[in-house]
Amino acid sequence: MIDQHATHERPVVKQGCEIAIEFKLSLSDGTVVDEADVNNPLIFELGDGTLIHSLETLLEGLELGTSLKISLMPEEAFGFANPENIHSLQREEFPKDMVLQEGHVIGFTTPTGEEVPATVLQLDNQQVVMDFNHPLAGQTIVFEAKIVKVG
Repeated sequence: MIDQHATHERPVVKQGCEIAIEFKLSLSDGTVVDEADVNNPLIFELGDGTLIHSLETLLEGLELGTSLKISLMPEEAFGFANPENIHSLQREEFPKDMVLQEGHVIGFTTPTGEEVPATVLQLDNQQVVMDFNHPLAGQTIVFEAKIVKVG
């Protein structure tokens, strides 16, 4: 006999499960930094480092179909800029055909193979001043997400 009053629990996001989310990451002034919509959701395993820890923590425990919107202060998101992460490099260390402009973000590969972004702060014919702080360091961010798949 089938119990017609049985509840059907929705899947819940937990560490190690694959999830898909629609999301928008924006600055407090509304500038959209990154997003994934219903046609191209972000699919990842919770805990694999795809998102920063604080965002993954917000998703953990949510049910399929749940939406959230939250503001995160810099210390909860990407931290504050550290002046020790600003370095001057010789212009000759960059490929001759690389176009360098203030504000551009360039990816550097560390000796361990990790990709690290840096922003061009200043440049002249001899030197390029690079900021290796996360591009969103010091920013309050708004994170909106909807859980569209829990596997």
